[in-house]
Amino acid sequence: MEISKADWKLYRERVSDWQEHYMEQLTMEYVELLTSPGNASDHFWELEKRIKQDKKHSGVLIELRKSTALWDIAYFVRDKVITMNELEGFSEDLINAVKLILSR
Repeated sequence: MEISKADWKLYRERVSDWQEHYMEQLTMEYVELLTSPGNASDHFWELEKRIKQDKKHSGVLIELRKSTALWDIAYFVRDKVITMNELEGFSEDLINAVKLILSR
């Protein structure tokens, strides 16, 4: 399914906010890691590992393409970057398609 022009426009408007919110969550997790009991060197290497892993996540880095937007939105929901409630304003067709992808 290809998303409508209205859904594509709304997606482009919201995706940067979704990513920013996700990165805020990551930052809080990093602070928690760095301030937990233990050796500074262990914290450093664990943080380096996490950043390397996290920067590949769609919540951090995404290539905006209309052809993959529907899948990207479903991945955002699956990975808890956003909730289904944050799809308010999108068409019923898009929301149903996301639900279908998530049910598989």
